[in-house]
Formats: sequence, structure tokens, C-alpha cells
Amino acid sequence: MKTWRGWVSRSALMTHLAVSIVCWLPTKALAHSQPVHNGRAILRVGMWTLWHDHSLTLSPATSDGILVESCSPCSSRRVREELSLHATGSNVEIHIQGRSVHANRVQVAGGARLSAHNESQVLSYPATISASDGVLVIAIDLPVERYVERVVASESGSNDSEESLRALAVVVRTFALHQRHGHTGFDLCDSTHCQLLHWGRNLPRQNAAHRAVLTTAGESLWFHGHRAQGYFGKDCGGQTASPSEIWPRARSVTPYLLSRTDSYCTRRGGNTWATALERSELTQALARAGLMRPGWKHLTVGRRGQSGRAITVKIDTSEISAEGFRLAVGQALGWNKLPSTWFEVGEQSDRFLFHGRGWGNGVGLCQKGAAEMGAEGKSVAEMLEQYFRGTAPADEETGRTWIALDGEGFTLETLVDDDRRFLPVFSKALREAQVRSGFHMSGRIRVRAFGSMNSFRNATLAPGWVSAFTESEWIGTQPLATLAARRLLEPTMLHEFLHALVENETGPKAPLWLREGLVELWSEGSKSSGSPSMPIDSVENLLSHARRASESEAAHRAAARYCAMLLSRYGRQQLVAWLRSGIPDTVTASLGQR
Repeated sequence: MKTWRGWVSRSALMTHLAVSIVCWLPTKALAHSQPVHNGRAILRVGMWTLWHDHSLTLSPATSDGILVESCSPCSSRRVREELSLHATGSNVEIHIQGRSVHANRVQVAGGARLSAHNESQVLSYPATISASDGVLVIAIDLPVERYVERVVASESGSNDSEESLRALAVVVRTFALHQRHGHTGFDLCDSTHCQLLHWGRNLPRQNAAHRAVLTTAGESLWFHGHRAQGYFGKDCGGQTASPSEIWPRARSVTPYLLSRTDSYCTRRGGNTWATALERSELTQALARAGLMRPGWKHLTVGRRGQSGRAITVKIDTSEISAEGFRLAVGQALGWNKLPSTWFEVGEQSDRFLFHGRGWGNGVGLCQKGAAEMGAEGKSVAEMLEQYFRGTAPADEETGRTWIALDGEGFTLETLVDDDRRFLPVFSKALREAQVRSGFHMSGRIRVRAFGSMNSFRNATLAPGWVSAFTESEWIGTQPLATLAARRLLEPTMLHEFLHALVENETGPKAPLWLREGLVELWSEGSKSSGSPSMPIDSVENLLSHARRASESEAAHRAAARYCAMLLSRYGRQQLVAWLRSGIPDTVTASLGQR
């Protein structure tokens, strides 16, 4: 049985989706028609939650237009014009070509441009748009690992190391999957109320975040066989906080999240902050959050916790949560006004002076401290032990910890100790890949064998016909026992090791068809002879956007045949040189199939 692995572009996995807008009947009538989420594979994330938009526009991002389906009565039409959406109470009003249609919900499958408050984003994933109290509610269905990647890219800083980013990825994933976040229209919001998520592409830390998330895919924190709670903040100020200091309803005792000194955070000096806020500003913020009516006179710290942070703020004779107070100020006046609840407050007429330290809630992982640990060469395990004493990262599905088995030139990460029996197969496949390609790597290739097909697909977003996925020197595979039972393990690993070796030699200008074609050629040998079956441009497109196994197979075979032609005409040395520098257009044109 032939296995077609197929290189998968993450950005391409959601392209070419038809954009459909579904106008739903009332919720009760469609109780069985709501989007079904694949367990924990998908997170519904609130988009632009701090903007409280009353209207937005949808415009087609592709020539296919937007398919509009109305259920009052049911009808559909494809449009290529811009749509305007407005919130009217709990309904969405759609304006199109001078007509208005009311809907309970609007569903967008992807490929549309969403615009509001002078911001515009192309939707790559399914979205649901509804309305609540005259405000539009946008919920995006994100695969868990893509959500984690975006948050890590948004929350991390330039001082983070590869190890501290990996630790952050584990904590972000744990927070997303193990806790309830108090929203009704979605699982998590995109603000610091949950975890900050920027929707723009090409974030400065995107590549580093992607790497950290991929190499920790599916890992979350566990404590004595149970899923743990994961929190993090920018700067704990030298002392972490226990959850009960920040959230009154939190469990009073969480052994792995007790307040403790963090010398790493202050290794290069501590940061303090100061803010002056007018009474009128605070009055507006508190009233907007429903915490205090206008007319109050005095504000002081009520109670403090073990870390020194304020637990409550006393306003006249009333006490409110200090974290609730901080969030109210942040949402109304900006998050830099009160960065943490570790503060003193003084009163000068109608002005209140806040002096504090730290940034964020202070619970769990301190990003500043973890970055310092990374700079000192500490491992992910040491970072997580520092901030979550007694926990361990483990597979989210099973709670098993990963076992690292070293071979010559590679490390196999698996959840099953019996997988060590496959080490000779891996060694043989890597040696053969080195012989066929003539390439060698100075570093080790990491292979992660996932415990199930679902966990493999959730981590890599690979389509169903793919048995393994390679990116740089990292390889993810389906369960090894499954591949071995189907007699696919050795050819699959030969193929993937070839990918790792080829990618290690590849320059930024090498086309995908050349990289894939070389791997296929060296995997298949003489089977790749014959004339190509499609133009090179079509091969390049299908390698990234194949919708079915047959398309992927045809594209890979054609790429191999093009490489065989080049090898015959120019020789291996020249072909490898083009892999590193890029193939000239004149050479591509000479193949007669451009």
C-alpha cells in the first residue's frame, strides 16, 4: 500500500473554502443544527471583543463570492458584493443590494474579508456572527494548536528563548483547555481577560511561536494524574501570587500555585510603575463595569494577600475585588494604567496616585522570570517546576508523559515504551536517506509519535491521507504500531528523513515542487521515470492545496518526474546547487511545461 505524505502548507489548509452565510432560525428550533466541535480539537474564540462593534462589513476575498442562505423562508444566492451587518437587539440585520434580511446568526465558512473600526482581516477559519444587546458577537472556530500559536506570538517578547517559549506554549494550552472562562458566545476572548490574541498575520514572533507550539503539540500541565490549571503573566515583580489572591472564587489551596519568591524575575532588577487617575475617570470606569455608582468619596486598599498584592479595594464602606477593579480600569482607560494589583494608593483631592510593581496577575508562570531562566540555560521542565511545583507536561489526551529514546542522529519521542522496538527501523531508514540524498545533518532529528490519529491531525493539521509531517528537523507521525501493522513504517520514515535532510539544505528561493520532487525521486528511484503529467505551475499549486489523496499523489509523481528530467540533463551537483540557491526561470521554462 502506497503512502502519500504530501508537504502541507498551514496557510493553505483553509484556502479555497466556499464562503457561506447562514441565516439561522431561532436557537431552540435549531438545537440540533449548531456547529459540532470535535471534542477539544476546536476552540471558539471571540474576535474584537473589546471593540463592542455595532456594525461591520463582509466582502468576498476570492472570486467565488459569498453564498448567502436565508431561512425565512429558506433560499440561497451567491453574491459578489459587499455585505453590511448591523446588530439590532439580539438579531443581525444584513444589508445587501438595497435589501435587508434579519437573521438570528450568520455563519461564515472562510475566505471573506471582515472589516470594522478601521481594521480589516481575512477570515481563514469558520466564524459565527450573532448579536447581543445591540452589539455584534464574532466567534472564530480555531484549531487548538493554531489558537495556542497565535497567543504565544501575541504574548511573548524579544527576550524569550526557545525554551521559555515552549514553556509558555504548554501553559497557554493548559489555560485554554482546562478552565472555564465565563463567556456565553464563545470559549475564550481575544483580550487579556483570557489570553491576548492578535489576529493580524506575520506577527514579529510568529515563526518562533510556531516552532515552540509545534514541538510541544498536545502537551498540557498535569498534577498527580489530574489536569492542572495554567496561568501566566508578564512580570510577577519577584513574588508570584496564589489564585485566591486574584480571583475570590478560586480554590483556596492549589498546591502547585502557592505564592513563592521568584529570584529570576528580579535578577536584572525589578520594575516599578506609577499612575495618577482622576476621580472622574475612576467613576466612569467603575460605573461602566457595574462595580460602583457615582458619588463615592474615598478609595483605599482593603485586604492584602500573602504576596503583598491587594485582594480587595475599599470604596467608602464597600469592598470590591482588586482584580475586578484593575480589569475595570484597564477596559475603560487602558491596560497600562494599573498593570497589577500589587500597589499602594494615595489620595490628593480628586486625584488618586497608584504606585506598584509587577505586570499582570502574577499567578503561575512569570514570563520575565522564564526568559531569564532560558538565558541561563534552564530547560522547559525546570521552568515549569519553578512556577508549577510538582506538575509535569503530559499528553493532553491521555495524561502520559513523553518518553525520549535516542538513536544515532535522531531522538524518538513517544508515549509508548514498547515503541523502542522500532529504533532499528528508524536507524536503517535514516542511514538509507543519507545514502540516497548524500546529505547529513549536524544536529539531531526529533520524531514525535503521537498516540492517536486525532492527536496527530490536531497537532499538524495534516489531511487524512498523510501518515507523517516534517518541518525542518521535526517529524510528527501517526502511532508507530499502526504504521508498522500496515507495513508503512519503514517507507514512511525513509520519506520523512529525506524531507528533513532536504529541508536542511534548502534555500529560501527553492520552489516547493523541487523540494518535494527530490524527496519523491530519492524515495521511489526508478519508479519516477516517464513524462510529467501536468504543468509545473499546477504541480506547485496542488502540492500546497490538494483536496484529496489522488491530487496529492499526481502532483508528487509529476514533481519527481520533473526532477528526474533535471537530474538527467544537468547532474546531481547542479540540482543540489539549485536547491540551495533557487532554480533559474530559464531552466524551468526549458522543461516545456510552465
